[in-house]
Amino acid sequence: MLVNLTKQDHFTLLGFPGLHPQYYGPVSAVMFFVYLVIGFGNIFILVFVMCEKKIQKPTYLIFCHIALSDLTFGTVTLPKIIAKYWFGNSLISFYGCFVQMFFVHYLGSVQSFNLMVMALDRFISICLPMRYPVLISNTVVSVLCGISWLIPLPVMVTVVLQAVFLPFCKSNVIAQCYCDHISIMSQTCTERFLSVSTTAVSLAMFCLLLPLAFILFSYTSIIVMILKMTNANGRRKTFSTCTPQILITCLFYLPRCFVYLSNLKGFSFSLDFRSFLIMLYSLLPAAVNPVIYCFKTQNIKQSLFMKLHRARISIEQNGFPMNKVIRLE
Repeated sequence: MLVNLTKQDHFTLLGFPGLHPQYYGPVSAVMFFVYLVIGFGNIFILVFVMCEKKIQKPTYLIFCHIALSDLTFGTVTLPKIIAKYWFGNSLISFYGCFVQMFFVHYLGSVQSFNLMVMALDRFISICLPMRYPVLISNTVVSVLCGISWLIPLPVMVTVVLQAVFLPFCKSNVIAQCYCDHISIMSQTCTERFLSVSTTAVSLAMFCLLLPLAFILFSYTSIIVMILKMTNANGRRKTFSTCTPQILITCLFYLPRCFVYLSNLKGFSFSLDFRSFLIMLYSLLPAAVNPVIYCFKTQNIKQSLFMKLHRARISIEQNGFPMNKVIRLE
């Protein structure tokens, strides 16, 4: 049987196939709003920590690495799907799709390792407090986060190079809002499909499950340590210091685990619902994390309120009282 091995020059992003055209505008507007939230929120965190020397500590440097990863992920994935529903442009070039696939999986892996560094920081801080100043410093955290950016690099380059040279003879439609490995590999027509997919899944599980195992160990040890405390006030204060990290970790891992376990158990979702779930667990953490940093982290919250208070005093001293309404005649 002859198989058409014509080289694809582009892919088409399917997005939400059941979405009625009358909702294209609102959906693109919502995604654009999410992109703005991700952009402004994470840029704010990066600039705020860089400018506020008081909070340039290991924990907040880790927040900056996570914010940079979130910002990059939103920039890689959202503009193309916004263009699909706003301008009707659903095409993405062949190599552009593989570049997007690389960054989608690479940034997800980087985030996973950064969360592991964050768990290590909290573990030493709470379980080994006397050794924390010796073991954890800005330099150590910067090196660990740098390693988190480096480890997935050769892994994801290998995954992309294995896939990009395969023959594609099926539909060029990507049943997703962005290019990912599963969607692209479903378009191949080669006997190597199974071996390539197995290799990719194995490498992906290494980047996700290894950090997850350490994260579970760390936070379990932390919770056990907190429960052993006899001072209720100290227990509450200690738990509050790691609440932001636990929330950020849950936002990243829980939805992913739900989707993966559903697939293993044979649960099937409609394309629209599956796309929605994937977009939700991909973008929700990037949009919500800055809020967690600001309102669940005591030092950032105090520094932010202090700056706002100083700004208010400065405005009032310049003759613009905040409690009066200036009427323009």
